[in-house]
Amino acid sequence: MNSLEKSMAVSASGMTAQSLRLRLAAENIANADTPGYRRKTVTFGQSFDPETSLATVRAGTPALDPSPLRKIYDPSHPLADSSGYFEGSNVNLIIEIADARETQRSYEANMRMFDQARQMARDALSLLKR
Repeated sequence: MNSLEKSMAVSASGMTAQSLRLRLAAENIANADTPGYRRKTVTFGQSFDPETSLATVRAGTPALDPSPLRKIYDPSHPLADSSGYFEGSNVNLIIEIADARETQRSYEANMRMFDQARQMARDALSLLKR
């Protein structure tokens, strides 16, 4: 595997990880008003292949946010207890939107790196044709 292929593999792994992160942010936003819903998060790690000496980004398993659920007062809600409260979600829309924007920018940066490596490979092939 040459260095341009390695660059594209690293960028592709970053795009894959960020797409999972963006999917989870979208799920969290969609379920912000679902009673009892817990925010999903994902952590990233490094995966190293000793055969190719390539370190790529690896998304971990999605996990539930352990922060407490919001208590919402609505005595008419079917899930309300005897005191009129029910547990809402622990999703904060401001955090989710900011997270989605950061994810989008990271995805775009990886895409630009991938396109740059692809362009360099194409230029190298066109030089060899001459």
